[in-house]
Amino acid sequence: MIENRLNSEMLYRELGSTGEQVSAIGLGGWHLSLKHVDEDLATRIVRTAIDRGITFMDNCWDYNDGASEVRMGKALRDGYRDKAFLMTKIDGRSKAEAAKQIDESLKRLQVEHVDLLQYHEVLRFEDPHRIFDEEGAHAAVLEAQKAGKIRYIGFTGHKDPYIHLHMLEVANQQGFKFDTVQMPLNVMDAHYRSFAKLVVPELVKQNIGILGMKSMANGILLRSNTVTPIECLHYALNLPTSVVITGMDSLEYLEQAFEAVRTFQPMTDAQVQALLTKTAEAGARGEFEPFKTSSIFDGTAQHPAWLGEEPQRLQQLMSAAG
Repeated sequence: MIENRLNSEMLYRELGSTGEQVSAIGLGGWHLSLKHVDEDLATRIVRTAIDRGITFMDNCWDYNDGASEVRMGKALRDGYRDKAFLMTKIDGRSKAEAAKQIDESLKRLQVEHVDLLQYHEVLRFEDPHRIFDEEGAHAAVLEAQKAGKIRYIGFTGHKDPYIHLHMLEVANQQGFKFDTVQMPLNVMDAHYRSFAKLVVPELVKQNIGILGMKSMANGILLRSNTVTPIECLHYALNLPTSVVITGMDSLEYLEQAFEAVRTFQPMTDAQVQALLTKTAEAGARGEFEPFKTSSIFDGTAQHPAWLGEEPQRLQQLMSAAG
């Protein structure tokens, strides 16, 4: 992992094999439209983050019914877009739905292109096949990339590391290599269906940019009373992550992220083991990672229409079988 401190307050790392340098902390977009965050505060959070060196901006087509993208778009006016590495995600699995969502995201964000587009919530073993079907989302994403609407392509998911590995396998069968992969990377993950143990080594091997999320799981991990917020961020930063994306719905949480970077030093094996020992009992059953053990975090499970229609070819096969 090549890293440097071009900015005195922020650490920068290479994004896989893209050649891009990005901030080791990414600003989570979902939090920008929570009920207690007004538009003015959202703008101040984004612009203060960028002014102090955070470049990686996270968002998604479905966050708060599009409000998060709208707010980020407004915050990136007045020259801020040029200072940001902008990522958003889409839920569409069909070509038509993916194309529609890409254009809607660009309109909300008020940009001509995003730096990174990711397939959101790859949670089911059928998702890779739907995405890479000849009528699937990947066809639309490649067309958007060719048209200059997106630069890099990745995927996200929070359910099971074996689904991530299956997505990589299906992509490889199609002759495609992702630029980035996003997943939960936190002090509890090591103990239950671990992305760090199963997926991270494969991404390092392929030199794919590793995006960590849910370092505190929106505060749920902290309810275990085993670790502090800074310890959570340090653990995720210590993994071979390009970016650790964290939610910031206040300027205080933004300051916390900078404090974590300021105080971060590569951890010794003994320090890592001490953290994992403290969290072993709490993390053993996935209790503090409900995104793995329930559907509460699964927006596409609650809104299956976001995925789009199944491929016509499969529907015809079903009709013939009937």
